[in-house]
Amino acid sequence: MILMEMSDRLNRPNLVVLFGGAGPEHEVSKMSAAAIVSNMPEDKYNIIPVYITKEGEWLLYDGAVDNLSNIKWSRFGTKAVLSPDRSDKGLLRIVNDKVKIVPVDIVFPVLHGMYGEDGTIQGLCELAGIPYVGCGVFSSAVCIDKAATKSVVSGLKVKQVDSLVLNASETADFKKIERKVRSKIGYPCFVKPSKTGSSIGITKVSEKSELLNAVENALEFDNKIIIEKMVAGREFSCAILGRYDGEVSATVAGEILADGEFYDYDAKYIKSGSRTVIPADISEEMHEKIKEMSIKIFKATECSGLARADFFIEDETGNILFNEINTMPGFTKISMFPMLWAEMGVNFSDLIDRLILMSI
Repeated sequence: MILMEMSDRLNRPNLVVLFGGAGPEHEVSKMSAAAIVSNMPEDKYNIIPVYITKEGEWLLYDGAVDNLSNIKWSRFGTKAVLSPDRSDKGLLRIVNDKVKIVPVDIVFPVLHGMYGEDGTIQGLCELAGIPYVGCGVFSSAVCIDKAATKSVVSGLKVKQVDSLVLNASETADFKKIERKVRSKIGYPCFVKPSKTGSSIGITKVSEKSELLNAVENALEFDNKIIIEKMVAGREFSCAILGRYDGEVSATVAGEILADGEFYDYDAKYIKSGSRTVIPADISEEMHEKIKEMSIKIFKATECSGLARADFFIEDETGNILFNEINTMPGFTKISMFPMLWAEMGVNFSDLIDRLILMSI
């Protein structure tokens, strides 16, 4: 049984693992949570998994750990929501007309994308006065918004991918959009929502005839979109731990070899052909530059706990171009973040433990 008896709380803090979520990255969250819970040191924490359904309902999970990533039914367990009242400092477990407070010491929000990685859950934890793993409200909100991130990074003298940012109201005049794309970006390019992760809503556009559908697809996920130049080059990631106002550590770079035209959702989580090369086959100097850039961006966006920064190395120029930063990167068995730290000698369980201890 995952939820320990309350008498154990004298020795082990109660740790709520939030997973699922009402955003489009619901399924990825379940996979990440399954990996995290199965590798969490149970001798140190009372693990309390709370599942947020796609409809936004909070439920105290009472099933087996092995089933966390394979939840198909919409209702199970009991309703339990995190109270914003600081005097409660816990979950409100609701059974019929009775409410019981389950004390909570730490929250691990294993939620990707909107309604989890965007500052909303972090704000709830701040209101509740409960420590939580990962970045704060400001950094979460800035980093999930690719346009906002680009704005912050533009002041760091870090090269970025050429891009065009459009609000929904600016997309009505398609001819105007196409002119801007042709003059500023060119084809092929990528059209993506500004505030999603896991490559959800991204479309590669090879010619003008494909642009409108790509814009409409991105707008289904966000009211702000980014159109980016396609970079002919290689894709890399760097994992970061620490606090922007304190010590920050970064890993070597890892290279992503996608099974497909680009590293989309299927290539990340479904296809078996995608590979990662850790450490990446690049010079020591390039590893150091990516590491330095990652730490600089981590600090500029005021991140805490963890993040993963993604880059391209352009074939023609050899320039390192910043792509994006993720404040709750994937934690599946094939995810880059834990694999990069494993290369640095930090195994999965120790990595999770370190993240939890940093939040206290």
